[in-house]
Amino acid sequence: MDELVERVLAVVDRIPAGRVLSYGDVAALAAVPTARDVGQVMARHGERVPWWRVLRADGTPAPHLREDQLARLRAEGTPMAASGDAVDLRLARWKEAPGADQQPTLFD
Repeated sequence: MDELVERVLAVVDRIPAGRVLSYGDVAALAAVPTARDVGQVMARHGERVPWWRVLRADGTPAPHLREDQLARLRAEGTPMAASGDAVDLRLARWKEAPGADQQPTLFD
């Protein structure tokens, strides 16, 4: 498997239940050139990891994944926007803390 694919999947696999990242967040953490690259990896290999924890920058799922993705996120207790059709990224976004313990923290 390509190194870029492995890096993306490794980041996504570490997102804990109830937390999410945007495609751009994953790109930054995995040192991948663009969010579109992350989207391509997820489309081809996402079934290996908790794909539903990766969203668009506005907290919405891709239209073709909407119902399944939102159901999975709700089941995990992910903070949702008041509208119910998106995730509240302010509350749900996850980031690895620097250091050896790799404990999850929220973006400020």
